[in-house]
Amino acid sequence: MLKISQLLAFVTVADYGNFSSAALHLGLSQSTVSHAIATLEEELGVILLFRGRHGAILTPTGEQVIQEARQVLHLLEVIQEKANLEKGLQAGQVRVACVRSIATHVLPEVIARFRKKFPKISVVMTEYDRYAEVEQALRESQADVGFTLLPTTKEFDTWELFRDEFVALLPPKSIAAGESLSWEQLAEFPMIMNLRSPQHNKTVHAHFLQFGQTLKVDYEVREDSTVLSMVKQGLGATVMAKLAAQPIPYTIEMRSLPVPLERIIGVAILADALLPRAVFAFLDILKVG
Repeated sequence: MLKISQLLAFVTVADYGNFSSAALHLGLSQSTVSHAIATLEEELGVILLFRGRHGAILTPTGEQVIQEARQVLHLLEVIQEKANLEKGLQAGQVRVACVRSIATHVLPEVIARFRKKFPKISVVMTEYDRYAEVEQALRESQADVGFTLLPTTKEFDTWELFRDEFVALLPPKSIAAGESLSWEQLAEFPMIMNLRSPQHNKTVHAHFLQFGQTLKVDYEVREDSTVLSMVKQGLGATVMAKLAAQPIPYTIEMRSLPVPLERIIGVAILADALLPRAVFAFLDILKVG
């Protein structure tokens, strides 16, 4: 029996012309996509794609079946749309609370996938400075879904989305290429921290103390962009969550901490809340992604 995942991998590789781009688009590993197509070819008994250094192109047989594969996927979308209509997912609104880094680097792609599947459901996104404010928005019913740090309190139902490493950002050419960072080297830099990230700063301070290190702060500012600009000018170093630092100027040296530290980003809803179906459809998109 042919699998939908195999046809989807086949069509996506054909569209993008290589396995790596197709895997990135599908949110899968390259090996998973390769295996799906290899299994499809094995079950059909034919070769569908020529693999080479410059990508993947359709074989003559692949050219013959690609349109049928597209039709199958299109029919599945039609079935899904009709099912959505029956479930009442052709209207409504999802209110999302998040901080800037999530709004910039995570949500646009998620919202695009959601709107493609549910074009008549709107997504209202509200940005907050702190994760505590995101959780308060959920408590006060100002938002249906929130992105926050895990673990949190039992008043929320949560799911882990991804883990984000805290990294040291150092002035240009302040450390040799490929060299690991030591506590002693990090202590030599004036430290620049963002006053508007108290929870992150507390986490970093506690991590340093575990290893007998003190985080001496020379500069306190209120914007991540200001922190990065100061590091770029050689005024000091900082420790930030990697996602919050993006985009990192290429001249800045980025290193893992001598002992790695990470944060867990998750999605939360208020436990036992009566939420519309559109919210759970949005959560399904998040979980798949």
